[in-house]
Amino acid sequence: MPTSSTVRPMTPATVWLARGRHADGAAEDVLRRSLEQRKRSRAIDDFLELPEAETETEAEAAPAERVFEARWRVDETVTVRARIGVTPGPDGGQEWILVAEAEQPWNNDWPSPAGLFWPKEPDVAWDRDGAALLSLRKLNPLPHDDKETRRLFRNAVPGGWHIHVVVHEAMSTDERGRVPVARWLPPGLRHRVVEHRAAPQQHRGLNWALRDQGVQVPRGGAVVLPGTPAPDGFEAEDFSVRAVFLDGSEPTDLVDAVTRYAALPRPLPDGAEDALTALREDWHLLTLEEELERQRGLVAMYAEALEAMTKSRDLYREAAERAHEALAAYQESAEAAPVRQQPPDTPVASPLQQLTRTFERLKSARSQRPAAPSRDER
Repeated sequence: MPTSSTVRPMTPATVWLARGRHADGAAEDVLRRSLEQRKRSRAIDDFLELPEAETETEAEAAPAERVFEARWRVDETVTVRARIGVTPGPDGGQEWILVAEAEQPWNNDWPSPAGLFWPKEPDVAWDRDGAALLSLRKLNPLPHDDKETRRLFRNAVPGGWHIHVVVHEAMSTDERGRVPVARWLPPGLRHRVVEHRAAPQQHRGLNWALRDQGVQVPRGGAVVLPGTPAPDGFEAEDFSVRAVFLDGSEPTDLVDAVTRYAALPRPLPDGAEDALTALREDWHLLTLEEELERQRGLVAMYAEALEAMTKSRDLYREAAERAHEALAAYQESAEAAPVRQQPPDTPVASPLQQLTRTFERLKSARSQRPAAPSRDER
């Protein structure tokens, strides 16, 4: 089973996450029209398009992230706040990340936030997995080449954004069997699942391609891939389905496996931490009550800062007064003390002067010594 040595923060129970790619046209125009329609139909309470950030240098002249915020209520009283950020992709498309957070733990029976931001029309190509351009709303047939299939899973599964399901067809199916499992999933899971479909003759090559994932697909069955990193508590046999009847009926066992997998504690996907922080700390779509509460908080913060500055000023003034008092006391004590007579400074002879004096003493001592007797006097 794939593992990761990098420790990531866990996804909060109140948070819903999705990521994808908008293939054609300007995504911000599509989002703007869709949100206006949702607001008119009262599916959402309100939305806000944030102004585009201004660039300061030519090096930053690339189009910045376009951000939309929206809020709505579920179960009549639970508020959901959501934020979608759209950035240019490498191939002309636009990448998007959507983060929603509710006031209570997320219930998958609530509407999908992606379904509220984006239009429902199937011809609007917003539902592509960013890594491999896989569809979030349609079946994704596996490549005919086994190596391509293996490469597909290696590139698509890491990141942790989507739940990947692989279904093997025991025999060729008609239109009744080509219905994605997302059709029967709770609304909150429908835009988080990528379903891969393998043809009958691909079973052996499929399981060969899945060796790196640590799972196998039963013939005519299905499996939920562990993802990278795998969620805590994942056991391959618990998320393997022995038989999926592709006759248009609800695949109950597969729906149960996907739902149980979605409930496992999982680390935040790559890039989700920054998006969640932006949702929580840089939120602009405030109600009148929230704006009033925010202003009260700012007033309280400024009052605390002013009080701290006043206290610091008083402490500084008190310390300065004490320093002046100490200086005055020192000056008074110095003036009252008797002046001590200092001995005159004795000049210190230089080395040359000392040497000269030494020669003079030797010369004087030699002149005072008595002379020696001559030979005649002997």
